[in-house]
Formats: sequence, structure tokens, C-alpha cells
Amino acid sequence: MRIATFNINGIKARLPRLLEWLEETRPTVACLQEIKTQDEGFPADAFEKIGYKAIWHGQKSFNGVAILADGVEPVETMRGLPLLSDDDEADEQSRYLEAEVNGVRIANLYLPNGNPQPGPKFDYKLRWMKRLRARMQTLWDSETPAIVLGDFNVIPEAKDTFSVRAMADDALTQPESRDAYMRLLADGWTDALGTLNPRGGVWTYWDYQRGAWQRDHGFRIDHCLLSPELADRLISAGVDKEHRGREKASDHAPVWVELADS
Repeated sequence: MRIATFNINGIKARLPRLLEWLEETRPTVACLQEIKTQDEGFPADAFEKIGYKAIWHGQKSFNGVAILADGVEPVETMRGLPLLSDDDEADEQSRYLEAEVNGVRIANLYLPNGNPQPGPKFDYKLRWMKRLRARMQTLWDSETPAIVLGDFNVIPEAKDTFSVRAMADDALTQPESRDAYMRLLADGWTDALGTLNPRGGVWTYWDYQRGAWQRDHGFRIDHCLLSPELADRLISAGVDKEHRGREKASDHAPVWVELADS
């Protein structure tokens, strides 16, 4: 079972590249972020034509997430993260979608960027991560085989960026962001790509500006976290880096994990 995550950066603009990737690599499940479309504009028919069923949680011009499954209908289990008792207002941003596929709970997320920091956007990021941890604890307690994956907008360690100095003031590397991410791992979740690449140097994102792709100035912000029930089934994990270099590509590359059958 191959489960992948791909920040597509606008599903309408990248649809040809997305379909190309799906047909070439054929993941069992593909989680998409930044679809940037309202629900009624999601191109479900295009995925149906190549055998993928889809559910999605859209938002006009920003954010938005979707889960595609090869040949089966994802069974939606949650749309949006639950609020905590200290939240004083509803969260209208479309950043979280959860479903059951082939006995595995798939939690697809697009975590807030948090820039500029300090400020309200960074505060929102940290509150969102607190809510995510609470939901992941519920999944953990249920002992459900689960994977939480997507664009976390967190560079976990210095080894996960081309330049510590260049990213020093970015919300992606702040101690508070990293601490919130590391708490998830301390709770017992396994960072699949990080675990299999302990020396780092594996990038999942390259900016469109400053020749970042051509110079390989990237960093790792797309992660796949496995519950113990799935960590025991982990075979491999990787990045489809070549797809970042194609014409009109997303600024992210797809990330995937391969799991043994239960």
C-alpha cells in the first residue's frame, strides 16, 4: 500500500502534472494540499477517468485539501479539526480532512505557514498545532492504524534545510514550531522519511524564486507520521523529486510511504 502527500499549489493550474504523476506512480492513496478551489470547482471527473475516487474540503483561492483513493471511495471521518475549550472563535480555513481507506485512517493536513512571525499568523499556527496534537492523541488512543501526512510547514531540524542561516527568521524553523512538531514524535508517532534518512539532506520543497530548484536550495516540510500499528508495516519512504523539475510544476514534490499488507 503506497500512501502519498502532494502540495499541488493550485489544482486547476497543476492538473495535467497531477494526473501525470498519478498515472506514472499509481499511489493507493494520494493526499493533496493547497487545492485552492471551492468545493464545486473540484475536478473530480478528471480523477474518475483514471480510476480514482475523491473527497475534498475546498476554500476559495486559498488552502483546501483532498484525499484520492485508487478504485475505492474514501470514507470521510472528519472535516476540519475540532476546536479546543480555549478557542474563542470558529476556524473557517479548510486545512484538515480525514478518511478511512482499506482499513487505514488517513489524516490529511495543510498546517498554517505562520509568517510573518511574531504576529497573529504565527499565533494561529501554534494554536492549530495544539489542536492537531489533541486529535492525534484521540487517534492514538483508539489504536487505529493511522497516518497523519501533508504539508506541516515545519522544518524539524537543521539537517532538513539547505541553509540554517537563510531560514533563521522564518516561522518554519522557530523553536515553538519545532517544539510542537517534536511533541508529536514524543507522543509515539514515527516520522517515516526522517527515520529512514537520519542524515537529512532530503528536500520536499523548492521555492520558485532565487533559482532555488536549479541550485537545490530546498528543505523538508512535507511529512508522513505513522501510528505504531503502521510503523511496524513501514517498508520504504521517498520523494518523487523529478516531478518538481517538470514544466509548470508545483513548488513541492510528492512524498510517499510504502506499507506492507496487514
